[in-house]
Amino acid sequence: MPDEPKRLSKVVAALVPCSRREAEQYIAEGWVRVDGNVVEEPQFRVAGERVEIDPRANLQPAAPATFLMHKPAGMSTAAALASLGAATHWPQDASGIRPVKSHRAGLVPLLALPVQAEGLSVFSQDGRIVRKLREDAHLIEQELLAEVAGAIVAGGLPRLREGLVFEGRALPPAHVSWQSEARLRFAVKAIPPEMLPWMCAQVGLTLTALKRIRIGRVPMAGLPPGQWRYLAHGERF
Repeated sequence: MPDEPKRLSKVVAALVPCSRREAEQYIAEGWVRVDGNVVEEPQFRVAGERVEIDPRANLQPAAPATFLMHKPAGMSTAAALASLGAATHWPQDASGIRPVKSHRAGLVPLLALPVQAEGLSVFSQDGRIVRKLREDAHLIEQELLAEVAGAIVAGGLPRLREGLVFEGRALPPAHVSWQSEARLRFAVKAIPPEMLPWMCAQVGLTLTALKRIRIGRVPMAGLPPGQWRYLAHGERF
């Protein structure tokens, strides 16, 4: 008589041995093979197949995940969120976090970039990070590189730094400097990226491209366009 099918999590719990919750984590983290194939669904049914646990298996602490992505120009926030998967995971991610499907559940886009802009984008399921990047957004510095065309008006750089008024309200001071003849560096607080085209226009410049390279203390560094990495334990915005 053939073996009665059993939940994979139950089989793993008996093999390790461990609790059912830990067994589900072994499976979700990709440490379990059934007849040589990785299976990541705890509810998968087995009946006599060979079940193996990777001898290198080491469960990571259960914690909410935060994704950092280099959003390409022209990609919407919704499209960027939908693209977060194994195929776009940066191979040089040094966070040490092992990807699991549950990390992509309930992700919240934070400090969204305009569609036409590229750069560092954040998606998190960590309530503490969601609150910080929403409630304290005006306190967090964002660094952006702006490609511009045209000739800046006399005194334009000081005006960008401090002196622009939008709809009757003075904009907060900004750190603005030339990186090259056609590129400005902005370090701003309480000024959203979508304001930068208007700011440039006030001093005779046309913004042609915008890239965010840092949020708070977290830089984009070498993250390639269209790829993502985890916010590592210990990294803080």
